Amino acid sequence: MKKILSLLAVFGLLHINSFEALAQNEAKSITEITADTTVADSTTVDSSATDSIVEEATPIAVEETSEEAPKAGFHQVLKEKFIEGGAGFMGIVLIALILGLALCIERIIYLNLATTNTDKLIGDIDEALNTGGVEGAKDICRNTPGPVASIFYQGLERSSEGLDMVEKSIVAYGSVQMGKLERNTSWISLFIALAPMLGFMGTVIGMIGAFDAIEANNNISPALVAGGIKVALLTTVFGLIVAMILQVFYNYIIAKIDNLVNTMEDASITLIDILARQEAAKK
Repeated sequence: MKKILSLLAVFGLLHINSFEALAQNEAKSITEITADTTVADSTTVDSSATDSIVEEATPIAVEETSEEAPKAGFHQVLKEKFIEGGAGFMGIVLIALILGLALCIERIIYLNLATTNTDKLIGDIDEALNTGGVEGAKDICRNTPGPVASIFYQGLERSSEGLDMVEKSIVAYGSVQMGKLERNTSWISLFIALAPMLGFMGTVIGMIGAFDAIEANNNISPALVAGGIKVALLTTVFGLIVAMILQVFYNYIIAKIDNLVNTMEDASITLIDILARQEAAKK
């Protein structure tokens, strides 16, 4: 009986030791799992914190990068492109623009000063012929600026020689006044044609320089070719811009001259009619 009890005691002790080992193993495993979970959680927390920090920092970075540098003005860009095009041909194109604009401004001022109130002038001459005669009408023409008054004065100078001489004098002096109105317009048209031609010449020379650089380096580099072509095309662009600017002023000047010539012709016909009525009234 004692043996059986001793055996049961030994068996119980063995089972207790095994249970304690199992418990220790389980506790150890639970501890390791808990530690891993804690590390994972801490890692998750750290990663989430990092993500939050990145998310908070990202808008700042975006905001900082979104603030672009102030854009250069039109004059600054134009100056940079002018320098990139080269001072040689770009300077010649600029001189063509300056000279062309100077001639255009001179013509516009002259034509505006040559414009007179033709209806008022004709009315004053008609009244002067009825009251003071030809000399009074000539005084009015002498004191009135413009080509119309000059033509009237030349016609009144020949009024004593008959209407045929008056008409011939008006036609002859009208041609002279038309030549004065059209003065320097040929130079403006020259600069209009010359500006793009200079630009094209600069383009051709720039292309030749690009091919020379390719030959010297023995390598067709895109950067090398693109730089030469860019410089070459800038001269063409500026030449076309100059031509377009001068063409606008030239068309305005031509339209103004045509208007003045039509006014001169109509006024001359009216003056001949007035002189014809004066002769008819004398008869």
